[in-house]
Amino acid sequence: MTLEFEKVAPTRVFQNVVEQIQDAIFDGRLEAGDQLPSEMKLKEMFQTGRGTIREALRVLEQKGLVEIRTGAAGGAVVCAPDASKVTESLDLLVQCRKVTFDQLAQFREEVEGAVAARAAAVVRKGDIGRLEGLLDEARGLLAEGCTDPKSFSRIDVRLHIAMAEIVGNPLFVAVLRMVHENVLDAYERFSLSPELLRENFRDLEELVEALGKRPGSMSSGSIVI
Repeated sequence: MTLEFEKVAPTRVFQNVVEQIQDAIFDGRLEAGDQLPSEMKLKEMFQTGRGTIREALRVLEQKGLVEIRTGAAGGAVVCAPDASKVTESLDLLVQCRKVTFDQLAQFREEVEGAVAARAAAVVRKGDIGRLEGLLDEARGLLAEGCTDPKSFSRIDVRLHIAMAEIVGNPLFVAVLRMVHENVLDAYERFSLSPELLRENFRDLEELVEALGKRPGSMSSGSIVI
């Protein structure tokens, strides 16, 4: 691996280090699993102090871009991109009561509605079978008298993520997955009655039925939470 960095500007020291390493990761010069040069080597490459390098690596680790490993073979290793850091921020918003149940519902109506409309344009028979299988799981929970909104919500989430996967846009999948991880926790705060769970199931059932019978004709306003 050939890696070159520029001498950092004195007014932007550790930010400059962060940006250069980050850019190297984003443009593919550094890939997941690659190990960065040692702190001493980075210090020489950037022509800056060791403390600056350590601070930059700490920031990169907080961003989830590198993992700092200890031991003889330790050092900073580039991580595969994931959404965990953004998910943590969303979780804080929910836990601090900065996101209301109505706002979660609004997000789902707008974004999941758009995803469903796009899925209707490309859905295949095998996709419908997958969605119907998830509906059967939800139906079974309700038949057993499910009183745990979180259990039902896990299936709800899997169904909507499955629709995003049908669309084939990884951004939809990533955003829905991030938000829904927090929706599950939010259900502990926003208690849903058995009747609301049944109503939600009927919405899901109608959605899958519409996808199966009239592919390509669904409007983006067809989803409700």
